Amino acid sequence: MERKSHFRFVALPLAVVLTVYALTQDLPWTSMRIAGMTMMMLGFVFWGIAHVQLGDSFSVRPEARQLVTHGIYSRIRNPIYVFSAIAIAGAALTFEKPLWLLLFVVILPLQLIRSRREARVLEDRFGEQYREYARHTWF
Repeated sequence: MERKSHFRFVALPLAVVLTVYALTQDLPWTSMRIAGMTMMMLGFVFWGIAHVQLGDSFSVRPEARQLVTHGIYSRIRNPIYVFSAIAIAGAALTFEKPLWLLLFVVILPLQLIRSRREARVLEDRFGEQYREYARHTWF
């Protein structure tokens, strides 16, 4: 992946966090809002790192270009899903709208379905190498 394309994985999360901060700066900083902003920032930071580490293997549809097993991917098979979920939960808490957490009722099953499709594609392409990797990583 060329260096220019990494910019969007840093700029987008930063823009979202700054926008959320601007929208909430006049509101009181409750413990829920502080926890939410922390979760959202960390979620987006690690989401961006995961995208960069995925490199040219990133795709919208499941593809098996290469098996990425370094960095965050050495511990979590689907860190983009995990950290985007953390960021979304953080946004719900930042805006003090816990009802927004119901998004997970929709998001989690979709992420599980997508991760299973990706796993099948990777297992078909990389076989035992992928199965061994999956045994030593979470989600």
